[in-house]
Amino acid sequence: MNLKKALVALAAASVFSAAVSAENLSVAATPVPHAELLEFVKPKLAEQGVELDVKVFTDYIQPNVQVDQKRMDANFFQHQPYLDEFNEGRGTNLVTVAGIHIEPFGAYSNKVDSLDELQEGAVIAIPNDPTNGGRALLLLQKAGLITLKEDSKITATPRDIAENPKNLDFKELEAATLPRILGQVDVALINTNYALEAGLNPSEDALIIEGSESPYVNILVARPDNKDSEAMQKLAQTLKSDAVRDFIKEKYEGAVVPAF
Repeated sequence: MNLKKALVALAAASVFSAAVSAENLSVAATPVPHAELLEFVKPKLAEQGVELDVKVFTDYIQPNVQVDQKRMDANFFQHQPYLDEFNEGRGTNLVTVAGIHIEPFGAYSNKVDSLDELQEGAVIAIPNDPTNGGRALLLLQKAGLITLKEDSKITATPRDIAENPKNLDFKELEAATLPRILGQVDVALINTNYALEAGLNPSEDALIIEGSESPYVNILVARPDNKDSEAMQKLAQTLKSDAVRDFIKEKYEGAVVPAF
């Protein structure tokens, strides 16, 4: 083999070696801001030898199911109370890898400009999943519209309302549908990711919104068998980088808040 052929063979071997050493990581995510954040870090992970495959879901069930059944490596869409409730209800054992950001939960309306304007029997739509429904009720309690029973927590439902002076009529609906029915109710309590997808600006359009002290940090989630893998840890570290913090602040202008 002459020198030219040897160099060509060496270059080909180097390319093959790099391809073999690259790690693939599949992550299920809801569109905004989760998938956007993952797409932002994809080139940075590629530089570290991790090929990130982002699959977008529009519900809160399948991302966990997909990871549990090992069809996806991880997901990024939920907060810890929701994950705890899911694990308990479904018998799964998904785990937190890292906390990334907070999406302050808000109340929106096309019919009133203030919660003070709500009339007797006004219709209030809240998410029908346990933790986000409870989160909505806790926010309404903070606004002084209702009073929950003393032992009520994040899993509170309308049955846990102790005082309802305006006899508000609560409708429990799938979280993803709430922006679409906003014109059919007086107020809807909407998760920020769905509000952003619908073109709402939480910092301007919400009648009331959680503060940055919200405990509902959105988390990167995996299984016990892969949470400590090199690729997963690289993803977690990159999502918690200064570049991502700056991206969140600039793009979402307070609608999404870094948790690191």
